[in-house]
Amino acid sequence: MQTRLDWWQARADDVAVGLLTAMFLAFVLQIAARYVIKFPLPWTLELSLTTWLWTVFWGSALCLRHADHITFDMLYNAVGPRTKKVFGIVSSVAIIAAMVLSFPATWDWVSFLTIKKSATMRIPLAYVFSIYMLFMAGTIVIYCLRLRDIFKSDATESRAGQGQI
Repeated sequence: MQTRLDWWQARADDVAVGLLTAMFLAFVLQIAARYVIKFPLPWTLELSLTTWLWTVFWGSALCLRHADHITFDMLYNAVGPRTKKVFGIVSSVAIIAAMVLSFPATWDWVSFLTIKKSATMRIPLAYVFSIYMLFMAGTIVIYCLRLRDIFKSDATESRAGQGQI
């Protein structure tokens, strides 16, 4: 099972690399067109911005582990294990609730964007911003797994404590 997950993780990373490559090539082409041949290409700016948006949300949803995200954990690190579990549960539930509650409104907005197109490449904006829906779903899954791990470690510790009596 882990080998299969590792394979999917590698494919998600491959997509992120592809997005970064496309962004970099569009950026280099933009600079060359503007300063070398003195003929700016407006679509390169739009492609760079779109691939940047997709890279950030794709990477957050599918490439980064919970431990890889930036956290402000000075208070978390200053408290004991029980309080850390409470913090973990409260923060996970809050993030899951926020994402689940905002999902319908976000879906409506992204669906509405099918009537609008990007300025130069004429891509429906629903395609451009649909990555946020994947980000929301990925975030919900990540924090559900975090909750599972918190409760699982709590159950494991209590079982281990019973055996030592």
